[in-house]
Amino acid sequence: MTATPPSPPPVSPPGSDAAPEAPGTETPVPARRSLIHHRDFRWLWAGDAMGQLGAQLTGLALPVYAVQHLRATEWQMGVLNAAETAAFLVIGLPAGAWVDRMRKRRILVVADLVRAAVLAVVVAAAATDHASIPLLVVAATVISVANVFFDVSHQSYVPGLVGLEHVVEGNSKLQATQSVALVAAPAIGGALLRVIAAPALIAVTVVTYLLSAFGVGRIRHREEPPSPDSRRPLRTEIAEGLRFVVHQPLLRRIVATTSISNFAGSISGAVLVIYALRTLGLDTAAYGTVVSASAVGGLAGAFTADRLSRWVGEARVIPIATIACIPAAVLLPLATSLAVTPQVVLVVSGVVLNFAVIVYNVAQVSFRQRLCPPALLGRMNASVRFIVWGVMPLGGLLGGWLGHQIGVAATLWVAAAVTALAALPVVLSPMLGMRDLPTPDAAAPPVTPAPEDPPA
Repeated sequence: MTATPPSPPPVSPPGSDAAPEAPGTETPVPARRSLIHHRDFRWLWAGDAMGQLGAQLTGLALPVYAVQHLRATEWQMGVLNAAETAAFLVIGLPAGAWVDRMRKRRILVVADLVRAAVLAVVVAAAATDHASIPLLVVAATVISVANVFFDVSHQSYVPGLVGLEHVVEGNSKLQATQSVALVAAPAIGGALLRVIAAPALIAVTVVTYLLSAFGVGRIRHREEPPSPDSRRPLRTEIAEGLRFVVHQPLLRRIVATTSISNFAGSISGAVLVIYALRTLGLDTAAYGTVVSASAVGGLAGAFTADRLSRWVGEARVIPIATIACIPAAVLLPLATSLAVTPQVVLVVSGVVLNFAVIVYNVAQVSFRQRLCPPALLGRMNASVRFIVWGVMPLGGLLGGWLGHQIGVAATLWVAAAVTALAALPVVLSPMLGMRDLPTPDAAAPPVTPAPEDPPA
């Protein structure tokens, strides 16, 4: 998937003790060792698996609890959906600068512990009959703050932990873990919801987040954060991250597509659970099965993304993946009218969508990690997250409002139209005619840092 820089020096695998080659001799370059042999990555991988499992179970249990037990309306579900990503809009930009000043492993552990604590409060409130939609909204908002720091740190931590030559492999493995969680969590959650209440399922997520914190805490790799003396005003550092994203032509188009796609996904996500449980009449177990079966596409995408990008071209695969999302989005509102069982339609839509999204994400995340200077990774990732996730609470609110005004099915048609628009920035770019994405040497020159603000 990654483009190979011209004539790079041989790179030893992580943890390798290979002796330097004697002058005048030529020895075969050893095969690159898999990250399975990298101890610290194994702990990150294990912790990530528990965190992903918890996130997927939470994503299933909270909306189901809101719809079935608290009788949430379309508008309330839109507000809840918006709360889940609100922090990316509010603190997304400064979070990158803060992450670049701190040890990322510590941030990951603290974020897991915060998410576990908040969900424990939700479980306690439900057990004492004090749960309410406002409480769920507050809990989702706090979790979204933790998610901001976790996601920015996570994506910025991988290159320094495994080395740039292993970034694609590391991202593919982590995406595969997410896809396995997408398959397993809804199936497990749907089955459990037949015999236990949603709060009990939320309690399970508390345990998974604690296990995630334990796994990440076992990593031995220690970062050295920049010296406080080298820090500049926060506004200057934030501007550098934004400037890097805006001044890279292909990255700018990718970010635009991702942002519009997430906006569309939030519109549909605000009403999807109501659509499945009330409009289509599925029960919670059937809905869990649909989500689980749909996630098989993501699992296939994670395992084939590297090979597919080499076959099609890592640049070309990005617009192709966005085009594939369009029919998947159109199928959702058609589930009420096609002469096929609605569950089958939802599964086909989900399989295609998840496959395309995972292939797209592996390609574009690896590209921007490789392109960005290490010292700027946190701010670059935060800038991207601000742009592509900051629109999601707005999409959630719009989806909830549209669901109340024009109906759930019509809202899904609006989301499908926005999905089609999202493909344009990359489809109309040079990427369809390219095979490889540029390396840092071939990309646009680094952006000159802005002059520092004078001290207050």
